[in-house]
Amino acid sequence: MDTKIKEADRIILGIDPGTVVMGYGIVGIYRGKPAMIAMGVIELAKLGDHYTRLGRIYERVSMLVDQYCPDELSIEAPFFGKNVQSMLKLGRAQGVAMAAALSRQVPITEYEPRSIKLAITGNGAASKEQVAEMLRRILNIPQESMNLKLDATDALAAALCHFYESSKPAIARGPKSWKEFIARNPDKIAPTR
Repeated sequence: MDTKIKEADRIILGIDPGTVVMGYGIVGIYRGKPAMIAMGVIELAKLGDHYTRLGRIYERVSMLVDQYCPDELSIEAPFFGKNVQSMLKLGRAQGVAMAAALSRQVPITEYEPRSIKLAITGNGAASKEQVAEMLRRILNIPQESMNLKLDATDALAAALCHFYESSKPAIARGPKSWKEFIARNPDKIAPTR
């Protein structure tokens, strides 16, 4: 196993699902700070039918899990488009990637594309190029490493988004009703006379 992987306190695999190109990004957390371990794409366009592509997605995601030993998988949720067939194919690709991770007991979290963009750039409507540039700056990625397809940086953004979201302190939830408040705080109720 790579030393960089061994030294990480936590590893997050990010996936940007696709049936033509699927992006992946691996973020390592070192003493509370994120760093890119790897990113890339899985080219699927030259494979024959949709089912062959799904098989390759399962195979490659399984290999990524075996190679990088992620603690968690962060995956971009399909967004709702007008083309129902495209949505179904994208959903299948996402499901197969999730099944590969689940087969190795890797917990999964899904994020909407808008939430990922918001976490990385502060703008939920940011372009893919803006996300890539912000990632380059946040993770100190050399410019020459950024020549991959934007699917790779989208996947890296999903992984970094998960780090940010899972690092937020938990906020205590208040009671939903007066009845629940009284049940939780009997000492704050004045005795009746």
